[in-house]
Amino acid sequence: MSWCDLTKGRRGRFSAPVLLAAVAASAPAFAGAPPGATACTGCHGPAALDTAIPSLDAHAAADIVDQMQAFRTGQRDATVMGRIAKGFSDEETRAIAEWLAQPEAARHAEP
Repeated sequence: MSWCDLTKGRRGRFSAPVLLAAVAASAPAFAGAPPGATACTGCHGPAALDTAIPSLDAHAAADIVDQMQAFRTGQRDATVMGRIAKGFSDEETRAIAEWLAQPEAARHAEP
């Protein structure tokens, strides 16, 4: 069974909770990361620089929060991010964005 098979719902669509769990399981461990944040690095980390999924490196926390809110409200179209964004409160979104806005070396630092 492939990774894509694990993330498909009954109708062949991606299921956000299954997708998050699969990405979180493949993401490296980061000390001090808020819940849900390490799953973001699986798709939006430095390795995403040459893919259709944008890296979040060097993005300001406020910009990440704005984009997550746009996904949550439907202002920004998405196949997966809208469902993921709806799973986080404003406080959780802000904590994740602040952690993601740190340089990668800081995210790997032990607390």
